[in-house]
Amino acid sequence: MTTQQNDHVDGAIEIEIWSDVACPWCYIGKHRFLSALADFDGRDRVNVVWRSYQLAPDSPVGERRSELEALMQHKGMSAEQVRQMFGHVAGLGVDEGIKFDFDNVIAANTFDAHRLIHLAGESREALMEALFRAHFSDGAVIDDRAELVEIASQVGLDADIVRAWLESDAGADEVRADLDTARQLRVSGVPFFVANRRVAVSGAQQKDVFLQFLSQASEAPVS
Repeated sequence: MTTQQNDHVDGAIEIEIWSDVACPWCYIGKHRFLSALADFDGRDRVNVVWRSYQLAPDSPVGERRSELEALMQHKGMSAEQVRQMFGHVAGLGVDEGIKFDFDNVIAANTFDAHRLIHLAGESREALMEALFRAHFSDGAVIDDRAELVEIASQVGLDADIVRAWLESDAGADEVRADLDTARQLRVSGVPFFVANRRVAVSGAQQKDVFLQFLSQASEAPVS
């Protein structure tokens, strides 16, 4: 498997994945998809391209509200309803080796995190995993640039380069381009998986569904 490449070989399968690092279903879906990919016979022909998406683009930066409070306001749900949802998601996470600690999750605007992902190159998938873990397990504030520098450093990115990147507008156009493409493709929820712009599947599907998706994708190569 290769990641974030643009060159194609014969029979190449390009999988574009729109996701948000503040989306628990994206975290689960990532693990399930990569598990399916590891078992896919044609995995060496698969090129994974991670695309940016924001579930809550209007979230204020630096507000540091709890996820419980944010969802109560955003979705109009009661505290008990949100806690029940948290419990359901946390249970599914256990099956995927993911620890969700929703009591400590801080709601965040993810635009800077997505800009940083565009810097990461071949470390993109590792950085996304670190961001997911920081947000959902460690209680990190992922719209705090100092914390983003620390998270990026953990996966081998140079702290000075990351800091300069975040202090500029670098990566912003790439994030906006991903968001625009999502609108063009009528993506209304994430995670969203597209193979060669011909086959798509939405949601944190079970592993066998992703294997079927990959098999279908292998029959629709890039022209």
